[in-house]
Formats: sequence, C-alpha cells, structure tokens
Amino acid sequence: MIKHIFFDLDHTIWDFDRNAYETLMELYAHHRLADLGLTSAEEFIATYTVNNHQLWAQYHLGKIDKQTLRQQRFRKTFLELGLTPELIPTKFEEDFVNIGPTKTNLFESAEKVLNYLQNNYHLHIISNGFKEATLTKMKVSNLNPYFKNVVISEDVGVNKPDKAIFEYALNLAQAQKKESIMIGDSLEADIYGAQNFGMKAIFFNPLKAQKPDDVAQQIHHLEELLNQF
Repeated sequence: MIKHIFFDLDHTIWDFDRNAYETLMELYAHHRLADLGLTSAEEFIATYTVNNHQLWAQYHLGKIDKQTLRQQRFRKTFLELGLTPELIPTKFEEDFVNIGPTKTNLFESAEKVLNYLQNNYHLHIISNGFKEATLTKMKVSNLNPYFKNVVISEDVGVNKPDKAIFEYALNLAQAQKKESIMIGDSLEADIYGAQNFGMKAIFFNPLKAQKPDDVAQQIHHLEELLNQF
C-alpha cells in the first residue's frame, strides 16, 4: 500500500552528532579553546550537544526562531563552562555553520537502504534544518539522486510537527496519506507530527530510548527497513 516514503534528514540519514563532533574537534583546536580554560574537548562537545538538542526541540515547536537558536547554542555552552562573555570566540558559530554541513558521515547502511528503497518507492525529505545547510548536506553527501523532493521548513514557513508541512509535502509529491509513511528520529516533530496528520510513521531510535506506547513502529538500525518494505 505504501508508495511514498518521507525521511527526516538530520539524525536519521545524515549523522548530525558524528559530523558535529568532527567539526567541533577541529574548531576546538582552531580557536584554541584549551588556552581559554576549556581543557576538555569532550566536556565542551557534550555540553554543546545537550544545549543544541534542547534548543532544536524549542525550534521545532516554534518557541524560538533560527537566529535565537544560532545565537544561544554556543554562547550558552561557553557561559556554562565558565567563560566570561568577552572571551567567547565571536566567529565560532559562523565557522561551525560553514564547516559542519560539508561533513559526509551518514548512518550505517544509509546508502544501501536508499538504493534498495528507491527501486520500489518514491523517496522524499522533510527537514526542519536550515535551508542552506540542508542543501549543502544533500549535495556533498551525494543524497540528491535518491530523493524526488526535498521539503525544507524554511521554504514552507512552518516546522514539523505542524500539519501544514506534511500537507505541503504530500501535495508536492502528489501522494495520499494512506500510501505515505514518515521515518524520523524526533518523536515530537516526525512521529507525532505525522501521526496527528493522519499518516503512518516509523520512529528511528538508534539510541534505544524507551518507546512510548502510542508510537506504533520503531527501528534501531536503518537496515531493518529492508525487512519492512
């Protein structure tokens, strides 16, 4: 019955945390953060990761805008780790935004799974990621050939889980709800967003977090999709 598969990009196909880790290790050295008193790169990255996830959760729900997210994620991290405002590297966020999307680490078996699925299904992306970064990730990671459409929330004007972005994506794909499914890592944005819209969804859960009872399907590895489609 399924003809159209809609994927999230970050944390589902494109390994955001791994790519961010590589980028932050480079920037930790480049900006000489150890000389500023941040002697543990691992602690810096772990603190940033928590702050970034929290801010993205707020962004999904429309509680903060793009500018606020970008202004706060590193500033909050630096301040929490004891830097005074005047010591915060002013170009850190800009460097991260420029370098991060050029990384190409995908989740294990992503290309194998996409190669298999594209032979029998129409594949699409629905992303809350920022437009320029999303387009760069798709291009440098050679993902564009797999997908018919790339729907980005900045273009639509609303974020997942808003029903309007799912409606937009299905209209663009000329797809019906009953023949479509969403696959993503965010319970709030991807899974509940799709389910509240009336569309099936599969929770991508590589960290094996507790699955809520109202989530019908989950996978821990992308390769599990080979047995489901």
